[in-house]
Amino acid sequence: MTVHDIRAFNRFYTNVIGALDYSRHLYAPYTLTESRVLYELAHSPRTDAADLRAELSLDAGYLSRILNKFEQDGLIVRTASQEDPRRRRVTLTARGRETGKLLEERASESVGSLLSTVPADERPRLAEAMTTVRTILSHGRTPHREDVLLREPGPGDLGWIVQRNAALYAAEYGFNADYEGLVARIVADFAEDHDPHLERVWIAELDGRPVGCVMVVRDEAPATARLRLLLVEPDARGLGIGDRLVAAVVDFARGVGYRDLVLWTNDVLAAARRIYQRHGFALVAEKPHRSFGKDLNGQDWRLDLHATPE
Repeated sequence: MTVHDIRAFNRFYTNVIGALDYSRHLYAPYTLTESRVLYELAHSPRTDAADLRAELSLDAGYLSRILNKFEQDGLIVRTASQEDPRRRRVTLTARGRETGKLLEERASESVGSLLSTVPADERPRLAEAMTTVRTILSHGRTPHREDVLLREPGPGDLGWIVQRNAALYAAEYGFNADYEGLVARIVADFAEDHDPHLERVWIAELDGRPVGCVMVVRDEAPATARLRLLLVEPDARGLGIGDRLVAAVVDFARGVGYRDLVLWTNDVLAAARRIYQRHGFALVAEKPHRSFGKDLNGQDWRLDLHATPE
């Protein structure tokens, strides 16, 4: 292989995905770089400009101009970071969240149209080839946030949710088979009867394999959604996957009109509780109980979806 071969492939692929005229390709007033910045903000809705610049390897002046444009368009607000007043926190507005969602939908539709031209029996070979390219060119580097894809579940993914919940909670917290039974019932209820407009599952995928999941379903209380089954594989932790999964649930629940988002967890799940707190959930009740072969302290958390993010 020569430099010419790689450059030829790059020219071919950027043309296929419309990278050189991204705004026209998606019928949106944003370039590929601007859309990528908006994507990062949508999946980590409270971040500092400095972190964003480092994550995307962007020139400070270039990023500043993009953020100025977003601010003028009413997509973001910038405030002083609570941790460091010298840093600027960037937060999406409701309009920004809606714009990010629209761009993501159009990008998915575009890729779906491209994939529809590939015969079904050729798709595994295409996926394998893409994985090979990424693996060889990464030189074994540590995975980054952008390597993780959030997607809808495919065949076998719901079974994976049950299996991984059972295995991880047994290994990390000593839960017995009662927990597997609970997860199996939750997943079976979703699979057999759910409203796709009001209830969803997300799978986090890294290098072609599932590494995380979360679910949102209607709660018994009016205008209330319930977050369930948040999980991130141990070897994929540290990539912000839990934050992205919870952000996806919050944005979805808010977007379809729920008033409140609730969840039940146990105080031993410290990492998950920190994620909930970062997204504005408040502890409303807790009660000791004996479940899954353990003495636990159950907790109910609630997020007011109409409240303004801090």
